[in-house]
Amino acid sequence: MTILAVETSCDETSAAVVRNGAILSNVVSSQIALHAEYGGVVPELAAREHLKNFPSVARAALDEAKVSAGEIDAVAATQGPGLPTALLVGFIAAQAFAYALRKPFIGLNHHEAHLYSPWIGDFAAFQPNVSLIVSGGHTILVLVQSELKHRVLGATIDDAAGECFDKTGKLIGLPYPAGPEIDKLAEQGNALAFDFPRPLLHDASDDFSFSGLKTSVRYFLRDNPGLLEDPQKIRDLCASIQAAIVETLISKTIRAAKRIGVRCITASGGVTCNRALRKQLELACKKNGFALRLAEKNLCTDNAGMIGILAERKLAAGVKPMLLDEEICPGLELAAS
Repeated sequence: MTILAVETSCDETSAAVVRNGAILSNVVSSQIALHAEYGGVVPELAAREHLKNFPSVARAALDEAKVSAGEIDAVAATQGPGLPTALLVGFIAAQAFAYALRKPFIGLNHHEAHLYSPWIGDFAAFQPNVSLIVSGGHTILVLVQSELKHRVLGATIDDAAGECFDKTGKLIGLPYPAGPEIDKLAEQGNALAFDFPRPLLHDASDDFSFSGLKTSVRYFLRDNPGLLEDPQKIRDLCASIQAAIVETLISKTIRAAKRIGVRCITASGGVTCNRALRKQLELACKKNGFALRLAEKNLCTDNAGMIGILAERKLAAGVKPMLLDEEICPGLELAAS
């Protein structure tokens, strides 16, 4: 089976070609430079860029995979969650592609694609796990009982961890996106220099909260004028903020896995590119006897490759796709392949 997948949930236009468990191409066009001027993603601008970039990105994905449009067996696209206007561009474009080719179409959940991305290339090794999905838009803890069978344990009740990275970075004066900048500066900072709260760390639930941490940083900067004039203090501040976020994420994930009794932990989503999170999660899993699967960094951020792989797994499991010629035009016979 050969699948063309599309992802436009936020500010990356991505198209990928997947065949028999392998990602043949995974083209991503980023809009970071466009949105940096505004300090965050502007939904209307993102949608316009998707409209402009999609044709060339889709062509590049087919060319890189050395696959013609006629060889596509099915089309998949992110259906949600995400920015509504951005999602709409990719979803409708993918439906149009499927309709033109008279091929099945399947819409997928963006979170679910992240959830299974740590297993890409090695689904044979799959085992029950507690999975942390963490990015700019979401922070979710999920129990995965078997492939395609999972339930949410907890999620953020306000800000996502990635949003906290970006918003605190903005308070410090770092360029957008601030998460990677904090990661770089924290490497040369003292994580014990400043004590910031670990929200809900000792709460019995598996939920997360990061708005209080963001507010704490705001008040700290208000009460310490002049601190941002010292480059080393900035590095220490970044390290301290990062330590609060990372400790919260890891502690709650490890605790959930212990309570449930699984022996494997996985992590995915854009914040999983953070070096401190990857390193400290690895150390924590080793200390507590858990196997660890981290999504590859190129599959952590939004990309169509993970959408295509999930589509393939779902179709193989018997999930029925839409036949758009029947859905849109009742009575129109499916064209011969």
